[in-house]
Amino acid sequence: MDTEQPEASTPEDIELIGPSGTVDRDALFALYERQAAVDDETPVRVEFKLLKDLEKRLDRYLVDRVPFLSRTQIQRLIDESAVTVNGRAPKNSTKLRLGDHIIATLPPPPSGAIQPEDIPLDVLFEDDAIIVVNKPAGLIVHPARSHKTGTLINALAWRFKNLSGGMLSTVGEEFARPGVVHRLDKWTSGAIVAAKNDTAHWRLGKQFEMRRTDKRYLAIVHGAVPDLVTQIDAPLGKHATIKEKYAVRHDDTGKESLTICRVRERFTLESGEQFTLVELELKTGRTHQIRVHMTWRGYPLVGDDMYGGKHVTERDLGGTATTMLLARQALHATTLGFRHPMTETPMMFTAPVAADLQRALELLRGSQVSELLTPPGATIDLASAGV
Repeated sequence: MDTEQPEASTPEDIELIGPSGTVDRDALFALYERQAAVDDETPVRVEFKLLKDLEKRLDRYLVDRVPFLSRTQIQRLIDESAVTVNGRAPKNSTKLRLGDHIIATLPPPPSGAIQPEDIPLDVLFEDDAIIVVNKPAGLIVHPARSHKTGTLINALAWRFKNLSGGMLSTVGEEFARPGVVHRLDKWTSGAIVAAKNDTAHWRLGKQFEMRRTDKRYLAIVHGAVPDLVTQIDAPLGKHATIKEKYAVRHDDTGKESLTICRVRERFTLESGEQFTLVELELKTGRTHQIRVHMTWRGYPLVGDDMYGGKHVTERDLGGTATTMLLARQALHATTLGFRHPMTETPMMFTAPVAADLQRALELLRGSQVSELLTPPGATIDLASAGV
């Protein structure tokens, strides 16, 4: 390797650094596409190790190495601690020397705009920096190759243009994910936050990455979960044979995944069939984490036929009608807590539970046995959540 070029490394097998020593834009896009399919919260990082002294500031060096980002964008990354030199937070003006080790967290390359669409939103909170929405089941968070329209991002773009003002952060535009800090599955309802400027985006992203957020879900599962509190610590990765699925993987493809399950109510129908309402606390943010973990423990989510659950009618839950009630996973992101990215004020939001889950619980509470519980560490106020 030419001694004037840095060494670079990444944990993935995609080569981010081209022959000229610069980050390859297309490779970064491909790596983000892979990452988004496996992990909702871990960013992409690139590492450089200098093999000679350079009379150059850090910001100018990174502009040379990441040519698709402007100097202003690079400086923002440095200011928001997305860059370290030898494990420490540097300044833009830091002079680089032989042996310096630089790690930079890179956003997806910037690009085009999102088409605004007038899609109604249930807004829980909004200011100049963030917006928190109670996402309905069936709404995809961001456009993808097969879904260019009809997403939460399209709806937010319309709202900011026509109602509330502001704009989505530019972080992730190339990936059609501007403003998206974390995600929810298409058929999972509940609280989700988006950023309205780049500074808010990076600061929120850091909270998710460092596990400083409080994410609690409510789910209805098949069976009677016996323990009031269960810690599910099982690594997750792509399913070995089915492309769309994930699984517990105890090999080198599995990533640390931790869910805490707390039993809130147990139900037994006259037929003898049992169900449980559980509160789930996410300590990591892997794709399909709750769904895979609960199935692995033997309690799949009602409606989640991908992972062993069953679609249910009202009659299946103790009612009389044969109307289909839950043909999607019975999962709702109920509370979301974090510090405001601009003021550091602690914030906690509760998203009222979707109508189909409300109806399911109404039916189950009329069953032969309904047992209401308050396990240690539970924080969701069921009344505030509308159940």
